Amino acid sequence: MDESGEITAFWTALGLPGIVDVHTHFMPKSVMDKVWAYFDAVGPLTGVQWPITYREDEEERLARLRGFGVLAFTSMIYPHKPEMAAWLNSWSKEFAARTPDCLHTATFYPEPGAAVYVRQAIEDGARVFKSHIQVGAYDPRDPLLDEVWGLLAESGTPVVTHCGSGPAPGEFTGPEPMAEVLARHPDLPLIVAHLGLPEYAEFLTLAERHPRVHLDTTMAFTDFVEGLTPFPKEDRPRLVALGDRILHGSDFPNIPYAYLHTLEALARLDLGDDWLRAVCHGNAARLFGL
Repeated sequence: MDESGEITAFWTALGLPGIVDVHTHFMPKSVMDKVWAYFDAVGPLTGVQWPITYREDEEERLARLRGFGVLAFTSMIYPHKPEMAAWLNSWSKEFAARTPDCLHTATFYPEPGAAVYVRQAIEDGARVFKSHIQVGAYDPRDPLLDEVWGLLAESGTPVVTHCGSGPAPGEFTGPEPMAEVLARHPDLPLIVAHLGLPEYAEFLTLAERHPRVHLDTTMAFTDFVEGLTPFPKEDRPRLVALGDRILHGSDFPNIPYAYLHTLEALARLDLGDDWLRAVCHGNAARLFGL
């Protein structure tokens, strides 16, 4: 059986209509090429090879996700400098218009006018935002973002935020900065990317304190990550207690292993079929009104 068949067998056995993936990347080709070049360079720099498993053109990647039975996905975009976010949002708006199974995704950067283009993106139908604190190297507590967080909280628009310190710490990564943002905007529907690795326990605590905080499973529990920053086994019961706020994410196409492995890694936690059904479909379907 090929990978698509195995993935289909996985969600069929759970009685699901398919999978929702809240953490996939579709970007302008020039940006994606630079992202892939970065990962190509990671191996020589760190000694940890990061081959891009799905280095294909956009249409092939879309066909592959659909073949896996992914019913809805995102186009996680993120700027690393000023005057880039609005351009990415324009591209993503067009991408969502021609890709109905993609949740219209937008982003932002701490710069004058950020609240203006975030408000516009929400009015244009953006359903999820991406904030990459590590790559953007910005402080989420920056006053230029205060109105942005407020708009997302007020509109109830989820924001997937890479705020953990993996794979390499940044000046503003870790739980403390986002905890301060949540203290100011407690209704913010935050999705902590990668379960906050490597600060798993701290971000679980953040979710336990804030009922609108979710966590995505992107790369967590895979052999690749477990060999570097394993999830603490003593915290697995906390995943069950937060089972209605854990969301499946993959990081497709920028993963150094097969998509199937992301699902196998969840299944081998042995947290039960109800937990898997919620994580792979139900929680995201409810959050995004699918």
